[in-house]
Amino acid sequence: MDLDSFRQMVTKNPKGFLGRYGLGNKLIQEKGNLEEAVEHLLVATQLDPTHVASHLGLGRALASLGRKDEAKPVLRAGIDAARSGRSNGGVDLVPEMEALLRTLG
Repeated sequence: MDLDSFRQMVTKNPKGFLGRYGLGNKLIQEKGNLEEAVEHLLVATQLDPTHVASHLGLGRALASLGRKDEAKPVLRAGIDAARSGRSNGGVDLVPEMEALLRTLG
């Protein structure tokens, strides 16, 4: 899907986690507005705190913006969700989140 499709999803259903995650992730992939990506991914993590990929995307966006202190707890929450068994998958993303955490110091 393209950015406009994700934007339409969010407009139709602002509390829909998949639209928020999809739009935030697409903005990161297309090197779009990272502040906007953070906004959507933050909502996605609030709507579904166990969605590991939302945490990873939000952590990446925050790190790219130099907001390391905000990125760390987001990444830790994603790792915790994956390891606790509360999430539907996401365990495969843990090594990437741990590596990103190490780069943040």
